[in-house]
Amino acid sequence: MGETTILTASDGHRFSAYVAEPTGPLKGGLVVVQEIFGVNPHIRDVCDRWAAQGFLTCAPALFDRVERGVELDYDGEGIIRGRTIRAELGWETPLLDLAAAHQAVERAGKCGIIGFCWGGSLAWLGACRLGFSAASCYYGGQIGDFLGETPDCPVEMHFGRLDPLIPTDVVTRIRAAAPPDTVVHDYDAGHGFCCDRRKDFHPESAALAKDRTLGFLSQALA
Repeated sequence: MGETTILTASDGHRFSAYVAEPTGPLKGGLVVVQEIFGVNPHIRDVCDRWAAQGFLTCAPALFDRVERGVELDYDGEGIIRGRTIRAELGWETPLLDLAAAHQAVERAGKCGIIGFCWGGSLAWLGACRLGFSAASCYYGGQIGDFLGETPDCPVEMHFGRLDPLIPTDVVTRIRAAAPPDTVVHDYDAGHGFCCDRRKDFHPESAALAKDRTLGFLSQALA
């Protein structure tokens, strides 16, 4: 359903992005933000699935600023390499690429952003800084570092109660400090529970989270 294209950020950086276009009427635009494993087959599948729901989707290859074409497996080696690249990128430059991805899908109407893990935290920053109309943040453990910022759009969050990387006290702090209209869902699942390529994949929680996000985006982007 999708194809890879080239986008240009405001600082002149050119990077690849996976774009999936619906076959029917457009319901809005959606930027999909990767985990630390790159725009790999799972992230491309996520784009295709949301395109099938009517959203013009774009997953920018954020790692292109460090190394192009990075697609990592969900194993120890992939985690180490992904964390190294993420640390080199920091938080500010990925937002330039997310802004370019936003522009790439805005012809579809209102635009949302959905991110996973590192991408979940970036989705929060996108909600606060980049003019999105909705943000869905999946297991974004570092959202707590940016709670001094205020989103300009509705936000929902998804966390696993069994997630060893995001303890329940972190989720409690995020829930307490987030704006009152922020919806925080939790599930009897671990980290990365929506990814069917990870050992913590939890089909029931993944299906419920997707249904909730579909309803959330359909309302916010209408």
